Amino acid sequence: MRTFGNTFGQSSEGQPAMGFYGAVATEHYLSAQAAMDILKAGGNAFDAAAAATFVEGLVNPHMFTLGGECPMVLYVADEDTVVAVNGNTEAPASASLENYRSRGMDLIPPQGMPAAGVPAAVASLLDMVHRYGRLPLQDVLGPVKTLCSRGFPVHEGLIKMPRFGIEDNAALFQKEWRASAQLYLDPDGKTPSPGSRLVNASYGRVVDFLLEEARRYGHDRAAGIRAARKAFYEGDIAEELEHFVRERDGFLTRSDLASYETLFEKPVSVPFRNTQVYKCGPWSQGPVFLQMLRLLKGFDLESLGWHSASYLHTWVEAAKLAFADREQYYGDPRFVDVPLEALLSASYAQVRRTLIDPDRASTAHRPGDPRRGKPLLPAEAVFRWDRWGYGTVHVAVADSFGNMAALTPSGGWISGNEVVPSLGFPLGTRLQTFYLDPAHPNALRPRKRPRTTLTPSLAFRDGRLWMAFGTMGGDQQDQWTLQFFLNRAVFGMSVQEAIEAPKICSDHFPGTFYPHDAFPARLRVESRISEDTRRSLEALGHRVVVEGPWSLGFICAVSRERDGLWVSGADPRGHRAAVFPSCALAW
Repeated sequence: MRTFGNTFGQSSEGQPAMGFYGAVATEHYLSAQAAMDILKAGGNAFDAAAAATFVEGLVNPHMFTLGGECPMVLYVADEDTVVAVNGNTEAPASASLENYRSRGMDLIPPQGMPAAGVPAAVASLLDMVHRYGRLPLQDVLGPVKTLCSRGFPVHEGLIKMPRFGIEDNAALFQKEWRASAQLYLDPDGKTPSPGSRLVNASYGRVVDFLLEEARRYGHDRAAGIRAARKAFYEGDIAEELEHFVRERDGFLTRSDLASYETLFEKPVSVPFRNTQVYKCGPWSQGPVFLQMLRLLKGFDLESLGWHSASYLHTWVEAAKLAFADREQYYGDPRFVDVPLEALLSASYAQVRRTLIDPDRASTAHRPGDPRRGKPLLPAEAVFRWDRWGYGTVHVAVADSFGNMAALTPSGGWISGNEVVPSLGFPLGTRLQTFYLDPAHPNALRPRKRPRTTLTPSLAFRDGRLWMAFGTMGGDQQDQWTLQFFLNRAVFGMSVQEAIEAPKICSDHFPGTFYPHDAFPARLRVESRISEDTRRSLEALGHRVVVEGPWSLGFICAVSRERDGLWVSGADPRGHRAAVFPSCALAW
């Protein structure tokens, strides 16, 4: 026999993983294996997602570490309910507008301690497994404990990713952040090569400390998890963080850490055809996905034609309207009156939809007036930023108990702050997403949580649990995941086909991250979008920028299909773009 396989071209780069007992999709093969090991040991989706996320914070530190945050959307089978978890950071009590302005700032910088808030990821993960998990903390943290002590191979993305990776930050590490240099550079100061063993002993000591506290309570799983959380936020770790921040002129204190609370909330949701999509509240950008669904519901998307110029034009014009509302209204609802019910109403979408011109791309910033049901807000009421003119991972898990978890951990990037030597991770810089203008809904206030781009998704179809999905990508997250979702819900693609299909994204609206730039009508498209379509988009007035063929979208998803089959998919863009080695597993 001289030939093997078939002679047909493969329809997708990767193959989905399929199984009847559980499914996992993450941004690194080691975190995916950790989650799968937990499922096979009898843990549920929440145990597995936590285990994977702690590993992600070790092996993808250019995208996420324990200094970051972790919003979630969960389906809890025992309660037959969907829960949104606000695991977002929080501004310190002393982080006032006056204190920043006294330092001569009109923006919060993207690096350094002034941008550091409470590291919320550990609290949200431990609080999740305390409420919904099954296994003791020793099992959940077992995989990351092993990788900390024995080391893991450095992958290309951790080294090469522009701005975030080790190579682009090596000079900064050597000159200013010696603890980061000692952890991430070779002894001779050079950048490590792919496959080099990296041992993060300090992270390992943090894990050991948490486990020691948990073991004090023997077989009382819940008490042990509570003790570990208290040890992190009120004990020696909190004291070490406060000392480190104080030496670098930041605002975070031990009191800020001790007072932090993970918020378990009702998610926001809208129907779309035979599906129901659930997102986090307006403290995230999640509702923008739902606003776009409302707008697009009024178009015959199939007749427009998948990836035709008319379809992509309609999609991006809807995105501009939804993101304009995000900029005008979204913020921490404990501090800001967000008219969310009106923003998500069918009637408001109907009046806003009239602004979409099928023959011309808008170059304007056009928030609506949901309180009065008007398509446009009066010009004098529009918040305008003078500049009109980051990195994340995702973990999706499903289990044989019927649970599903979508987590989007991010922050604590090694490019944002120096590693705390005794802890093995840096603090985050998400306070940079605040504005120092009190007129903005996302203006800084003490103990306020910044509006975040982190936006996990969960969907039902025909009344049954269907998918958990998400991506990295800052302002692009809900743009990329909506295209994935429509590929499935409207055009009937499989998980892997929908992930790998060419993507686009708009830079039309003000960016969430420093310096909040906007680029009116700029539309980035992967080069796999046909040249004829690109020319047609330009003729409509879009300022088209052609990107690499596999550069927009890094989606992970798990999906329940027929007869109890679980399918998971991971985006090959992670490998191709040298960002991270994403992985999908099932059994």
